[in-house]
Amino acid sequence: MESQTIKLTDLASCGGCAAKYSAARLEQLLAGFVPVEAENLLVGLAPADDAAVYRLDDERALIFTLDFFPPIVDDPGDYGAIAATNALNDVFAMGGVPLLALSIAAFPEELPIEMLAAVFSAADEQVRAAGGLLAGGHTIRDDEPKYGLAVIGTVSPQGIWPKNGAKPGDALFLTKPLGTGLVMTGHKKGYAGTQPLERAIRWMRTLNKGAADVLRPLSPHAVTDVTGFGLFGHAHEMADRSGVRVRLEAARLPAIDGALDLARKGVRTSGDPRNRDFAGPHVSLGGVSESLEALGFDPQTAGGLLVSIPAERGAALEGEFVAKKLFIRRIGTVEEGSGVIVE
Repeated sequence: MESQTIKLTDLASCGGCAAKYSAARLEQLLAGFVPVEAENLLVGLAPADDAAVYRLDDERALIFTLDFFPPIVDDPGDYGAIAATNALNDVFAMGGVPLLALSIAAFPEELPIEMLAAVFSAADEQVRAAGGLLAGGHTIRDDEPKYGLAVIGTVSPQGIWPKNGAKPGDALFLTKPLGTGLVMTGHKKGYAGTQPLERAIRWMRTLNKGAADVLRPLSPHAVTDVTGFGLFGHAHEMADRSGVRVRLEAARLPAIDGALDLARKGVRTSGDPRNRDFAGPHVSLGGVSESLEALGFDPQTAGGLLVSIPAERGAALEGEFVAKKLFIRRIGTVEEGSGVIVE
């Protein structure tokens, strides 16, 4: 096979975090799973979070996570970098820093070695940029390509950011615009040009390291990264596990340039109906346009951080992000009650 004639996305039935198992079915599956109870297991399945955390001593804890998916782009370097970023961002979402990573890889044997080398090399660059080391991995034969990382990070036991800590009176912020699923699907179907594609790839290759570094001194109440379940799905998880209501301002939801135009044309990913099935019953969408609704349910790959922080710290947070030339947008508030309201 000639590498210049191969489109990685043609070898996949779906790509990126849209390939995630349905959140609704995952909840059913885990309902029958007995959570492990151990004194030093600080975060496991009761409740589940973006990663597991195990305490070593009073000052150190280890973060464990893994993430992999089929190709979302055709360029092998972009694919490796995006898959690595998506896995590494789980560590940043827990308040930690990456330490060590291992590759999880499945590729057809017919693929040229140089393509596989480009995937691994780009992933290695991202791990190093995140402050960790790519130290090995495991590769199997598979007709559908898949790549990702298992990552170990470190965090102070007192500095863990759970997704179940949001409190009434908090302000909600998002650190990346939405719409990666819409743009990638729209491009594959011929509805989007190269500019929206390039913007989406740039955001998906962006580590959440800078955002986490700014957040750390401000002690947020709750943090999660927005990935396959979409903004509305992850907002529902945060609200449900924190015992609060999340109120989002539809007009303030940030979108990658071109994403809303594609939503208006009816573009949707394969993950959209699964996310509606999971979060839809818990999300009130009074008067929200269909395009913004689609943006909220759109599965994201390597998305930004959804941050719940005391409202009085919001101005300082925005000021620090602006000073570091990082993206941030206030998108809502936390209040007493339950569910997610989008208005």
